[in-house]
Amino acid sequence: MIADEVFRRGRAGLPSWINEHDGSRSVLPVSRWMGGTAATADDLRADAASIALCSGPTLDLGCGPGRLTEALLKVGVPALGVDASPVAVEITNERGGVAVVRDIFSALPGTGYWSHVLLADGNIGIGGDPTVLLRQACSLLRLGGTVIVEAEKTVAAGVYRRSVRWETTEAVGEWFAWASVGMGAVYELASSVGLDVRRIIEVDERVFMELTMQGIQ
Repeated sequence: MIADEVFRRGRAGLPSWINEHDGSRSVLPVSRWMGGTAATADDLRADAASIALCSGPTLDLGCGPGRLTEALLKVGVPALGVDASPVAVEITNERGGVAVVRDIFSALPGTGYWSHVLLADGNIGIGGDPTVLLRQACSLLRLGGTVIVEAEKTVAAGVYRRSVRWETTEAVGEWFAWASVGMGAVYELASSVGLDVRRIIEVDERVFMELTMQGIQ
């Protein structure tokens, strides 16, 4: 699995890349994902802002190497990370977080228990269909729970869907569906699954949007 290789390299401080179907290639923000000493001051401020929106049991979908899962537990908020990469889950558990290996679209632990579902680092784009993922997030929440979404400030108001793949110096992954979601698009996506935008927090060009069940403030 290419994701396992990317996270192994991230643990060693080595870069990996994302390739778009149009041929463009950029460095994956693995240092940000790793957190800890690899994080910048801007990264740390954004992480603090996102976890401040989580006051009760939180499910961190697409947790990667678990910096947010760990951070939540450190401030006394019960948290569980979920990721399809066994290496990412291993790193999360090694650093003191708690995570399980799962496809985030499968049946997940604690359905109806979670106060918050966290979709940081643009994870609302996993699978290429944000509506499907938001519907899955809603199904996991307790009454009055919220979904915390990181939207793209630099993307136009719509949803930019495409195929991408991860690459390292030794391996090239399979193409997979991804979406970037602009701030404006989140309103319509949220409404389509019974959510409203309650709060928006901008930190150093990153945007976090708190979505709540319609009719509940």
